[in-house]
Amino acid sequence: MKVVIAPDSFKESLTAKQVSDAIHAGLARVWQDAEFVSVPVADGGEGTVQSLVDATEGHLVHLTVKGPQNKPVDAFYGMLGDGQTAVIEMAAASGLHHVPLAQRDPKLTTSFGTGELIRHALDHGVKRLIIGLGGSATNDAGVGMLAALGGRFLNRDGDSIALTGGGLTELAQIDLKALDPRLNQCEILVASDVNNPLCGPKGASAIFGPQKGATAADVALLDDALKNFGALTQHATGKSVIDAAGAGAAGGMGAALLGYTQAVLKPGIDIVLETVKLAELVEGADLVITGEGRIDSQTVHGKTPMGVAQVAKRFDIPVIALSGCTGDNYQAVYECGIDAVFAAVPRAMTLDDALKESDFNLADLAENVARLWHIARPPRAL
Repeated sequence: MKVVIAPDSFKESLTAKQVSDAIHAGLARVWQDAEFVSVPVADGGEGTVQSLVDATEGHLVHLTVKGPQNKPVDAFYGMLGDGQTAVIEMAAASGLHHVPLAQRDPKLTTSFGTGELIRHALDHGVKRLIIGLGGSATNDAGVGMLAALGGRFLNRDGDSIALTGGGLTELAQIDLKALDPRLNQCEILVASDVNNPLCGPKGASAIFGPQKGATAADVALLDDALKNFGALTQHATGKSVIDAAGAGAAGGMGAALLGYTQAVLKPGIDIVLETVKLAELVEGADLVITGEGRIDSQTVHGKTPMGVAQVAKRFDIPVIALSGCTGDNYQAVYECGIDAVFAAVPRAMTLDDALKESDFNLADLAENVARLWHIARPPRAL
């Protein structure tokens, strides 16, 4: 019997690899002779670097970069097992979690540290970059990131602007002469489930600015600055980014990558599953087990379990999802390729206890699923 285990992390509790290990441990109590294939995955958001590093036997690279407030922060990226691909979560260097709640103001934050991560990866010979755009603290249209890679952003007097959302209001000239040429020699995949344009009522400032600390007046100011950036970008590169789908991701970082590199934006789950070659691993399996911390009606919208299920259904393989808990209307997943859902919490308990016991509870749940499967559908002989 061949079982593929391809879960996401359980947020605040277990990494995707730890989830996979717990499920494996529980299933092996029943299926001692089965072939288990563990593939920790993610949907492009938080945890993507770790899951891809684990799945490809890569390693993390740690370094200190400028955080969103221009202060040093400890950040990281992943070097995958092929030695040619780096995976960067923008939030690692430029994330909202680096800014205390009372200090959040997207007029003052920069994406410079993300550019430092990219530059470091290029310096170490990568030929392929996967960049996740979730969780940013910035609204600077990626000028900080581009400046770290050699771009220059100038005011009317020819002086450098502040590389922040507020500084962007003074942008009058873009100088690309020193922009790192390796950007156009590198395959860049951008993991983003955001389709927002750069500007307007559905743009970066209006939709995401308030959660980063923007007032109504700030939103108007920042939106005008992004519109100006888009116009200057078209003049500098010939690329129209203002209305491009995904340009508004991460405070306009999507526009920077679309405008100044050969990047392609794709749903995060698609990039991850292609990178780990899930289809090749799933073919010939008897069962696929996936999961995430909470399965609910939102799971169907590009989350890991749905991506895994869609791959499994190409081969008509049953899919079971294990979760920490279920939420409202979780049954929606039954219409999208998942055949059964089970939650790991075994009794009434506090959230703290549920998080602490999640690996034990998940292993026990996996064992019970295997026992039920054994009753209903005994495994074929190897």
